[in-house]
Formats: sequence, C-alpha cells, structure tokens
Amino acid sequence: MTLIPITRAVHVIRSKNAGPYELTLDIIFKDQSGFEASRNAKIFTPATMARLYGIAESDILKVIHYEPALAIKITLKRPLTSGAFGETDVYGAQQHAPLLTLMVPEA
Repeated sequence: MTLIPITRAVHVIRSKNAGPYELTLDIIFKDQSGFEASRNAKIFTPATMARLYGIAESDILKVIHYEPALAIKITLKRPLTSGAFGETDVYGAQQHAPLLTLMVPEA
C-alpha cells in the first residue's frame, strides 16, 4: 500500500466547536476511492486519534464514516471549555493541524 499526505486525498480538513465541551474534526475526501481506501485501512480510529492529539482514547467520543458525503467526522472532548480562562481557540477552528501530518492510502 502506497501512502500519500492526507492533503493530496481530501478537499477539506477543518475543526469547529460542537458545543462548549466538544470539538468536531471534518475530513472530506476528493473521491469515493480515497474515502474507501482510508476507511478500509482503519486510519481514523479512536486509538489513532488519541495518539495524534495526545489525549486519552476515552476523550475521542465518536468517529463517523459518512459515505454519502465522502467524509469522516471525529468528535472529541475539548481540553478546556470554550471561552474558559486559558483557552486559546474559542471557536475550535485551529484544532485540525495534527491531522495535516497523516498519511493515507493512495487510491
């Protein structure tokens, strides 16, 4: 299996609030074959995401492979409540950066 940078396989990688206590990461693939190759390779698991983000696996709340949109949605607990003292990304819009380091199967 040949691996490529995730940025070559997807249209969108983003993060956003999912309420004050959770973040959602969205990965939207360019095509069906790229989506299926990554899903089948089990790249996006709670264990992998926990390692990538340096958090407990129990803090990864959901990993959803949504085929109609060729998307993977990951919901995780925020380290600090949105807007709390010391919290630096109130909108959760800068939390996708670790995903940019991933390699995914070439379709």
